[in-house]
Amino acid sequence: MATPGWMPPTDTERRLYEATARGDGDGQVAAIAGEDLYLAAPQQGQDPLPVYDDPAVGGKCIPVLTRGMLPPWQPQQLFDRVSLEELAQDWPNDKWRLAVDPGTPCAAYLAATPAHRAGWLRIRSQVGVRPGGLLVTHFGGPLHGPVAQGLACGAPLSVHHSVPWNELGTAFLDSATDAGTLREQWSVTDPVGWQQRLEQLLAGRFAPADAEAALRARADRRTADAADAAPATDDAAPHLPELVARYEERFRADGLLPAGGAVVSVVALDLAHAVALARWGLGARLCAPPQAEQAVQRAGARAAEVYGSWEEFAAGYALGRVLAFDNGWFGAAYAETVHLHRVLTQDPSSPWRGLPFA
Repeated sequence: MATPGWMPPTDTERRLYEATARGDGDGQVAAIAGEDLYLAAPQQGQDPLPVYDDPAVGGKCIPVLTRGMLPPWQPQQLFDRVSLEELAQDWPNDKWRLAVDPGTPCAAYLAATPAHRAGWLRIRSQVGVRPGGLLVTHFGGPLHGPVAQGLACGAPLSVHHSVPWNELGTAFLDSATDAGTLREQWSVTDPVGWQQRLEQLLAGRFAPADAEAALRARADRRTADAADAAPATDDAAPHLPELVARYEERFRADGLLPAGGAVVSVVALDLAHAVALARWGLGARLCAPPQAEQAVQRAGARAAEVYGSWEEFAAGYALGRVLAFDNGWFGAAYAETVHLHRVLTQDPSSPWRGLPFA
């Protein structure tokens, strides 16, 4: 039965809701077949699986949530990611059902006999795994204002992982993965380390120093020239590294910069990671929502100090990313960076199109 006035938070819930409303069992499976599903992580002393009796179907169910239906952040409430394929292969009882988003307008209850699970796998093989590189908006998250603007600075990493760009909540991917990312990539294992790394990112400490100094000096010279100030001499700033010049030339050819355009700064890469650090910190329970929200707003404010538009920020992020991950190869990392840039600068639903920069 349709629920008037209810807005699905993401496209996944919309597809599930529509399939449920029309009684389309295969459509329900297809809506979640390639998606991450979330299973409540057991707390100490609890059963590994949160099996419950659901009056809607008159039997036992194992509940999972789609990404958009995860509850607000709670310090002790964690979720593990699972796929429909994993559930089909490890299902514990043929008489139990899979309850997807139970108790919500998009709830679906899937029979899980061996024949039904074979159907899950068949549809999963047809649908495939959800790809990276998708722009996702959570319509229950911030869409306007300073928090949204700060979250938009981290949108490239959200698109990379195909998670909502405008979310500060229970997880970025899941609690274990978020904690692993902080530990393995950022050497962060506790709240003190999280705060220290955040301050370093907001200060641009990870940006390549020689490239950043040369870019900022060039931008300052152009500003001075535009204001009819005395032109700076060539010795007034470091020489632009050859690799930076090569990337800028390629950016102009590929549309990441306009003709004659130039990158202002690469600190956007650090600011995007500062936003991600806030979201990873929430997922790993190394910070609480007020701290994460403050961090995100600070990233947005810092971006407005360095850049004058989303276009400048986008080019700065792209250059920082290829300097960090492509190193002159113009290979897969470059192609991925171009894709992220085009999604966020060309998609009409992108925050870089719809939100004011500052």
